Amino acid sequence: MTTTERTHTGKKGKDQSPKQPSTVQKPRRIQRSPGWRILVTAALAVAAVYFLFPVYWLTIAATKSTSSLFGSSGLTLDHPQLLTNLVNVVTYNGGIFGRWTLNSVLYSGVGAVVATICSLAAGYCLAKFTFRGREVWFNIILAGVMIPGTALALPLFLLMSQVGLVNTYWSVLLPSLVSPFGVYLGRIYAQAAVPDSLLEASRLDGAGEFRIFFTLVLRLMMPAAVTIFLFQFIGIWNNFFLPLVMLSDQSLYPITLGLVQWQSVSDRHPELYQLAIGGAFLSVIPIMIAIVSLQRFWKAGLTEGSVKG
Repeated sequence: MTTTERTHTGKKGKDQSPKQPSTVQKPRRIQRSPGWRILVTAALAVAAVYFLFPVYWLTIAATKSTSSLFGSSGLTLDHPQLLTNLVNVVTYNGGIFGRWTLNSVLYSGVGAVVATICSLAAGYCLAKFTFRGREVWFNIILAGVMIPGTALALPLFLLMSQVGLVNTYWSVLLPSLVSPFGVYLGRIYAQAAVPDSLLEASRLDGAGEFRIFFTLVLRLMMPAAVTIFLFQFIGIWNNFFLPLVMLSDQSLYPITLGLVQWQSVSDRHPELYQLAIGGAFLSVIPIMIAIVSLQRFWKAGLTEGSVKG
């Protein structure tokens, strides 16, 4: 066999050699049975009914008169008069409900905004700066998450009484400015969403730490900021025990404490029972507005970085 024939034979044998199987395996998609999908859908439907049923009952009850509340089914309409009931709520006792609403907006709005900024700043520092005792402070903050707010009401009352702030706006507002859970969430999110290379580039460009935080870090942490704000806003709005301990002046009450006061004397004044229900109906509207208006920031945070430039 000549050299040329051996060369062609070698090429032919090489070309005819079997291909090696690829070692890269495609991920297998998990096939769900129709029965499993039906079970999950049914569980979600039951959960939706469980959470929406109180809202439905409150909406129906807010349309009834005082006599219809106890003389008809709580799930069906009976001579609805929603507008009349709401007017009675906001005009009773010189419009005290409006004052309670403004107090709740003050406590919840200012408390949530300041607590959110402080939580993000503390979480960012704990995530991106190295200093002595960092983990110790973080563990103390985690311990604060485990302590219920009701357990701190009495010590806070004693502290406020020592400085003369009991029965003032500050007695409810100052404790609302602290959110241990917000600090924890801020640190976790800062570690994942704020790249160190971006911070170093900003420092090389001459930006100070405060400018970096307020112009860059806050934008990157917007989904976490919205989450902390909503948790804090709803928590302060629904807080009852702290205002109960701190306040004795009716003009300083938030909505929660004022509605409970109406309900507590409804046995002597039956019309206040309907006013309490109407006030509860009005009190959930700001929370619904806040959630609906701020959810777009969650969507923006979920899709951030999913498309490359």
